[in-house]
Amino acid sequence: MKEGYIKFDIHWIKDKPLPLEAIKLINEYRQKLYQRGLIGVYPDGVGYGNISIRYDEMQYLISGAGTGRLPHLTEQHYCLVHDFDLQTNSLTCIGPVQASSESLTHGAVYASSPGTQAVLHVHNLNLWEKTKNKLPTTDEHIPYGTPEMAAEIQRLFLDTTLHRDKFVN
Repeated sequence: MKEGYIKFDIHWIKDKPLPLEAIKLINEYRQKLYQRGLIGVYPDGVGYGNISIRYDEMQYLISGAGTGRLPHLTEQHYCLVHDFDLQTNSLTCIGPVQASSESLTHGAVYASSPGTQAVLHVHNLNLWEKTKNKLPTTDEHIPYGTPEMAAEIQRLFLDTTLHRDKFVN
């Protein structure tokens, strides 16, 4: 499975950057994640990790496609996901850059949890090895950026809500 490319139908409305003030907070946290190696690029050139924050009920700001390789982002590197449809595997984004290849996964989180205000998608091999098969996870055979992954995210929210006592303490 190739990684790092968009697998969903994207309708990109190329537009001017979001105001600097709109991305200030998300950019501060993205920088911290990048400095810790939780967002970055693998030796083969494939970027990993991204960040989003809820903009309103079902819209969110997200780092753009291909930005994992960049040590510093500006307002040119974020877009607004205006709407998305998990069943048709599609989204519309507005801004100077296309939304990240994991944008629909972020949408599945926001759709599943109205109280969630941000999604941090990071890669950390040590943490993953430590928690694999101990914490709820998606099926490893389901590719990112697909309706099946969105359904897995929704399943995790349902399972952890129903069985919260297993994961608290």
